[in-house]
Amino acid sequence: MTELTAPEPISWVKAIAPYVPGRATTDDGRKVVKLSSNENPLGTSEKARAAFAAAASQLERYPDASATALREAIGAVHGLDPARIIYGTGSDEILHLAAGAFAGPGDEIIHVRYGFSVYEIATRRVGAEPVVVADHDYATDVDAILAAVTDKTKVVFVANPNNPTGTYAGAGEIARLHAGLPAHVLLVLDQAYAEYLDVGEDDGGLALAEQAPNVLVSRTFSKIHGLAAERIGWGYASAAIVDALHRIRAPFNVTIAGQNAAIEAIRDRAFVEASRAHNATWLAWFEEQIASLGNAGLRCVPSKANFSLVLFEGKLTAERAYHGLMDAGYIVRWLPGQGLGQALRITIGTEDEVKGVVAALRAMVESEAKGA
Repeated sequence: MTELTAPEPISWVKAIAPYVPGRATTDDGRKVVKLSSNENPLGTSEKARAAFAAAASQLERYPDASATALREAIGAVHGLDPARIIYGTGSDEILHLAAGAFAGPGDEIIHVRYGFSVYEIATRRVGAEPVVVADHDYATDVDAILAAVTDKTKVVFVANPNNPTGTYAGAGEIARLHAGLPAHVLLVLDQAYAEYLDVGEDDGGLALAEQAPNVLVSRTFSKIHGLAAERIGWGYASAAIVDALHRIRAPFNVTIAGQNAAIEAIRDRAFVEASRAHNATWLAWFEEQIASLGNAGLRCVPSKANFSLVLFEGKLTAERAYHGLMDAGYIVRWLPGQGLGQALRITIGTEDEVKGVVAALRAMVESEAKGA
């Protein structure tokens, strides 16, 4: 009898390390305060919530495949041409579309060492080779990226602010990076956390995408807009780039409820500003408190996002702190798989949550000192 064999995945798909999301439960299955996924501690705009609920009467209908009203709302808020806006299931889909439309086997895609883990997945998914460049004290190193560019380079991914480090490259550095790239290379600026920047602070990415034929900016409704459950992202680029992305975009990829909620979310500027202001206050407070533990080897990488990367360079290890915080009722993100075994990424939560995390860390530091 002929032996049956199973289909064999493509070699480069087998090389993918699956994405690992932030945990929602403890080792023993308890649900505690979740500070592992950079969700908005203020929730969601009530206007967006109402728009989402109203869509329940249309469950039998397909959504607008062109997301016309959503693109117009985004364009109105940001001063962009709606025809040049692409949309997807979170900004993750936009990143995958960029790799899928512009790279393939034999090509190279560049990202920084401590970059968003989806970049490598998107790269390997299309058979391209990831080229990982060194950082500069956990931040994007423009010179290192430019030095890694070859004739095989097709895409460069840069998160700004960066996830998971929170670091930020200013407009001058982004302009210098773009100016140094060959015309055939697509620069993808992943701005998932851009709304958390200080008022008036801007890396110039959308302006570059308005003028340059090789720049794509991606954003998401999952963070400051509080719509993580609906997975809605968007991007802006030249008409030619957007046309290429549409050719491989999944049809009807954003639901009716998601489109309606996103429209109200982006229009609710009061909620966005309240979320930004809350984060600015408690991120600064958190960084000050961690700095006061500097003698114990704790320090924050300066962040421009809604989280902080805390480095543990003393007796208290990141692994010990990770489990200690879990015991205290807080789940944060430990990332040894991304080469950050010495760090924890901690979302800025509510006032009580931020204060609780600091108190738990301080107690662990004091406990370690007494045991010395």
